[in-house]
Amino acid sequence: MEARKRHLNRLKAGASYFGCGGYLSKLDPLRRLEIYNTLGFERLRRKNSNINDFFEECDQNWQQTFYLMLMRTMGGVDNAEAFTTLAQCVPYAVLLRERQVPANVEALLIGASGLLALYPHDEYILNLKRNFAYLATKYSITAMLPEQWKLKRIYPNNHPILRLSQVASFIAYTRDMMDRMLACSTSDDVYRLFSCETLPYWQTHYTPASTTQSIAKRTGRTKTDLLAINLVVQMQFAYSSYTGNDRLYARALALLESLPAEKNSIIAQWNSYGPLARTAFDSQALLQLAFEYCRHQRCDECPVGKRILDKVAPRQEEEEEE
Repeated sequence: MEARKRHLNRLKAGASYFGCGGYLSKLDPLRRLEIYNTLGFERLRRKNSNINDFFEECDQNWQQTFYLMLMRTMGGVDNAEAFTTLAQCVPYAVLLRERQVPANVEALLIGASGLLALYPHDEYILNLKRNFAYLATKYSITAMLPEQWKLKRIYPNNHPILRLSQVASFIAYTRDMMDRMLACSTSDDVYRLFSCETLPYWQTHYTPASTTQSIAKRTGRTKTDLLAINLVVQMQFAYSSYTGNDRLYARALALLESLPAEKNSIIAQWNSYGPLARTAFDSQALLQLAFEYCRHQRCDECPVGKRILDKVAPRQEEEEEE
């Protein structure tokens, strides 16, 4: 019993730097896959639960749910909540009514963000504001406050205003967007669907009234891969569960396994022990391990921690000692 407690305390002490990564790296690939399957499906079920909550919030409207999840995912780590709030302020049904005029879709999204108040105004931005004022009255929309957004240490190509212009183009120019999303089976499919160019003004601007050299501000491959992992796969799983569509379920899993692993500080730390994350399914499993177990020092409940403890101090021996 004491031996198990000592090893558990060591695991907890190493949880902050993912100390069990050394154990994972030495495991037989099949045994590691068993652990990844447990963790990966845990994460999928948790995200599925989140989408179901949004689905109920959206009055069981899948189009609004997809739009809300698209906005949330485009917001990234820093602005997921702000993008979600904006999707609630400007419903998808309103954007559909204005879709024939792409500038109106852009005015609704960027205007309602409240961010234009932070930047100098040129003629394009003044027109955007005037257009939004009219549309806000038409649809009873109240703009958000600028302080609801996190703008520090944001790369220019990830600025919320630029991302909103990309969402506006996607919605204005994409027909049957949810059906097309559900049909995606490869990274290339997702890239073709979401890699929309902005309206011409943004080719020479990352933020309002600040001119840059002309560059097509198309949603890049890194971002569309993240959309594949955090939006397309999750929506396919949620919708397959709702409809009982086994083929869609299999498509979602195959897509996740075909995508490259995410690149972030957490996955980099796991990979410091060896190539632990090769696919997006691997990285999702390791993120589940980090967020749900390591972060809370739940080593005695963790699929990895339990294996380590059972190896160094089997429970059978404990029972015999008792």
